[in-house]
Amino acid sequence: MSDRAEVGVDIELHGQRVSVREAGRGAGPAVLLVHGLAASSRTWEPVLDALGDRMHVIAPDLLGHGASEAPRSGDYSLGGFATDLRDLLAALGVDRVTIVGHSFGGGVAMQFAHQFPELTERVVLVSSGGLGHDLTLALRAASLPGSELVLRSAASLTPTWLRRGAHRLAHRVGRAPRSDIDGVHTALESFADRGTRAAFVRTARGALEPSGQRLDGAQRLHLLAEVPVLLVGGARDRVIPLAHTLAAHERLPASRLEVFDDAGHFPHVERPQRFAALLREFVGGTAPAPGDRESIRRRILGLPRVPARGPADRTATG
Repeated sequence: MSDRAEVGVDIELHGQRVSVREAGRGAGPAVLLVHGLAASSRTWEPVLDALGDRMHVIAPDLLGHGASEAPRSGDYSLGGFATDLRDLLAALGVDRVTIVGHSFGGGVAMQFAHQFPELTERVVLVSSGGLGHDLTLALRAASLPGSELVLRSAASLTPTWLRRGAHRLAHRVGRAPRSDIDGVHTALESFADRGTRAAFVRTARGALEPSGQRLDGAQRLHLLAEVPVLLVGGARDRVIPLAHTLAAHERLPASRLEVFDDAGHFPHVERPQRFAALLREFVGGTAPAPGDRESIRRRILGLPRVPARGPADRTATG
């Protein structure tokens, strides 16, 4: 098998199984793809091959998601997920990455960049959470008391044939993008597993509240001032308003903004060729962020970068 072919591996970290998809090992710079809430690394399947031609792509299932374990004592906070990613990179022998986060994974990506700036070369936020308060009603409901019982009842009492029939019907008559409908169906199917269901509720309650998103990463976007940032959003997104991504671009004027006019919450799924080309061009066309201590200090304190002194700036001595 070519070292650039997609492979799936299980890695044990701190006694817990983590499922990881890799593509393009040895092909170029490392890119870490982080999926959203109640999703898995499968969301990146449409772009894995195209990205793996030129980059080393790492797409894990977060703890409590996909094929990774869902321990009752797991840390399902943003900081916990970011630390898990740090440990995964260490296990794989990867020093620095461009981190790409979709939806809730965008919040994880920002947390990773804040906690581990020395490991972060670039940040890509796709329909990202954590950039504003508004959120779709269905996700807000997940933070309410009794939500786990509701999900368990829906998973156990609704026959598989009925769920699949509703999925097909939604495709025929629904106004939402197909990938958004598929995302909801995938989430509902995953809730049949008790551990996954419990992990989802714990994760949701840490990040959401009945009125909207609990965490506001926009307040710390200045920490990315020296980091190349790509912001991607879908104009038809009904899960997280595109306005959040536009506002983040205003706060980070040096960032790059790409709006997919004909896409919803999953632009990388709906327009995979465009997304893959965009990501390849962004990684290949930008210099990685400095990871030295002085750069990190400047970002934390909000200090401007000091230009390098040339020969004409130096005071003659002798």
